[in-house]
Amino acid sequence: MTAVLLLGGGWAVQQAASKLVAESGPDTWTTLGVMAGIGLLFGLVAAGRVSPVATFIPSMVLLSWNVVYVLDAKRADSLLSDVVSFHEGLVPVGQGMALLLANGVYALLGVALFIPILMPSRWSGRERHEDDDYA
Repeated sequence: MTAVLLLGGGWAVQQAASKLVAESGPDTWTTLGVMAGIGLLFGLVAAGRVSPVATFIPSMVLLSWNVVYVLDAKRADSLLSDVVSFHEGLVPVGQGMALLLANGVYALLGVALFIPILMPSRWSGRERHEDDDYA
């Protein structure tokens, strides 16, 4: 979930900012499809009865990165250079991630992923129905 939000979201935002304004075509539909897929996965993880760790780890990554950004914006931006140096094709991803970080979108998503952790029903196990009739 963390990689999808960071890398996929950064790529989609950068593509949307550069191509949606200029022209409409197959790339536009691909970008919108990626955004819809990220939103669907986010909704399933946040609202579904998945492991609480599935929302805890992404929320802590996003919120801690926002804390670093508030305390020292240059240091938070320097973390992007590590991602970009991983592969040359990820250069637009870093620019999109910086845009989402600066606009507070990652803070919003981090809080939205943290709220389900506070629900006690997330931490309890599922009820098991044992057959007492079986001898």
